[in-house]
Amino acid sequence: MKKSFLNLFKAFTASAVLVVATSCDSEDPAPIGGGDTEVMANLKVGVLNGTLKESYTLDAAVQYDLTGSFIIDEGAILNIPAGTTIVADNGGTDVYIAALKGGQININGTASKPVIMSSADGNPGDWGGLTLCGNATTTAGVDAVAEVGGFIYGGNDDSDSSGIIRYLQIVGTGAQINSESQYNGVSFYAVGSGTLVDNVAVINGDDDGVEFFGGTVSVSNLYLENNSDDSIDWTEGWSGTVDNAYISHTVAGFSTVFEGDKANGNPKFNNITAISTVGGTALQFKKESGGTITGLSLSGYDVDLDMKDAGATSNVVFVDGYTPVAMVEDDETTTDVDESAYTFALNTSVVPTVDVADFDWVASDLSFDTAVLQGAVTGEVTLDASVSYTLNSSYIVQDGASLTIPAGTKITARDGGTGVYIAVLQGGQIFIEGTPANPVVIASAAGNPGDWGGLTICGNATTSAGVNAVAEIGGFIYGGTTDNDNSGSVKNLVLKGTGAQINSESQYNGVSLYAVGSETVLENIAVINGDDDGIEFFGGTASVTNLYLENNSDDAIDWTEGWNGTVDNAYISHTVAGFSTAFEGDKANGNPKFNNITAISTVGGTALQFKKESGGTITGLHLNGYDVDLDMKDGGATSNVIIAGSAADATLITGETTFYTLNSGKDATALDISAWTWINAGL
Repeated sequence: MKKSFLNLFKAFTASAVLVVATSCDSEDPAPIGGGDTEVMANLKVGVLNGTLKESYTLDAAVQYDLTGSFIIDEGAILNIPAGTTIVADNGGTDVYIAALKGGQININGTASKPVIMSSADGNPGDWGGLTLCGNATTTAGVDAVAEVGGFIYGGNDDSDSSGIIRYLQIVGTGAQINSESQYNGVSFYAVGSGTLVDNVAVINGDDDGVEFFGGTVSVSNLYLENNSDDSIDWTEGWSGTVDNAYISHTVAGFSTVFEGDKANGNPKFNNITAISTVGGTALQFKKESGGTITGLSLSGYDVDLDMKDAGATSNVVFVDGYTPVAMVEDDETTTDVDESAYTFALNTSVVPTVDVADFDWVASDLSFDTAVLQGAVTGEVTLDASVSYTLNSSYIVQDGASLTIPAGTKITARDGGTGVYIAVLQGGQIFIEGTPANPVVIASAAGNPGDWGGLTICGNATTSAGVNAVAEIGGFIYGGTTDNDNSGSVKNLVLKGTGAQINSESQYNGVSLYAVGSETVLENIAVINGDDDGIEFFGGTASVTNLYLENNSDDAIDWTEGWNGTVDNAYISHTVAGFSTAFEGDKANGNPKFNNITAISTVGGTALQFKKESGGTITGLHLNGYDVDLDMKDGGATSNVIIAGSAADATLITGETTFYTLNSGKDATALDISAWTWINAGL
């Protein structure tokens, strides 16, 4: 990317120079400024170095070289017209541009002719960046000393103006000062609200993209790409606003999308879209920091929210209603997850709230690999079976959209825990078109339980949870009044390594069916090595034919909320101790039907469990190897369970109150799955 950026930079520079050299743009004034100081002499030959003591306007027809520090002193103004390019020496912390208190910088780029500041190669840390120091308030006090440059900043004029920044692209910043401090792409030290900042791109920074140290300045239209520390950082009670920011992470090891620290000035953030292909943490708040966020879209992050110092989550207001839910402490499926880490109960929208096309003025070759699946599915999307896909994060089919996965498609799910799954929202459809000869496989590389989430489908059928209920996983909305709702079809699918744990109470299942309707086709589905249920029905009327469920750590088939569909032909295998059950039914009894069920255990355990008043009708049951055939967990009547046409014929196990042995009805001929060769498919 660095080499290709150099090519882009040269092409963009040549184009800008050609435009200026062949036309006279009345909005770009001619160079001004007199004297014969060394600084002025340098400027006239295209060199930025030293301290500017008076006002000066650069010439867009000249490519300027930033060879050291260039400081705009109190009372001085530097005007940078549209189309100007400034090439910074690869000089680390000795090369930067700074406007001191009382000085001003006016960067007057346009969409067609942005101002570019970059090192020649655009490598992170090549140079310092741009620093503005103002007279607005900061909790650091009046005349505080900046960690970069030792500049003085801070006063009591919140409407102070440090100038204008419009259409600026800045690349290769973030030179390291010491083990604790680095320059940022743009640093705002107590900058006031009279400063206009609109359309700024910071690319390949070795520290933050932009950082606010107190002050009241606001920013519109930020493009932040691959900044190694935080994309947007603030501290010392900054109280401004960011409107419209597009943030991308494709290089591992960055810190966060947001980092807020110290006093809470309650800054506002409207329309923030952040996309990562390398996991990581999205929003981090230290001490008592917070803010108000509207229009948030996150895709690809392992941790949504990190309250680093155990600050109250109430300090962070999500106008869209996202509710932080604590993640599992020390979950091995994510990085650095502890008691401060949260996911959102109402899953953050993955539909971008900011369109990257709005930043077509930015010279960048950033592109996301089309073989990486994450974000929102809108419209009609069809995968290509010849492509080896990676499921990197959540991949969510939106209302009105459809996802088609053709026969033979292989999708490797990143070992990213709860952040990696496929979901279909109400009104969306998925068409998995595997065949017995060419099934679709979605699995983590190792296939270990809990590596990733699984497949979730949300429909509009009835559920005892009501209309527009909220799912325990993902916070998705489900449930309606359309029992013949159609969420698509799933045929010949093999899932491995599902069941990532959300919290102490909830985990993803291999397949979760939330109020899915009867017109949805589900057949030939295998769930192998899941860390929770193989398949779970939350209400709805969906039916399934030909299930293969092997070594799922909780229940093989689970249902609740009055599900009343049918399972025809299920083969359940338990060879790992510690699972829960082959069946678990809970809550209202929708009397689902089960035909030709074979469950075999080599490690004991419980076969059939019914909670509350749950029940069902079972025909063709074959059980082998279980210590307990039937568990009426909450003392429900065994008559709720119909086996081979009659109420369960069961005898209470001596010394037990809910555990039974079936006297009959469990010895049907075992299901022959020798023709189910599709279950052996792998990546």
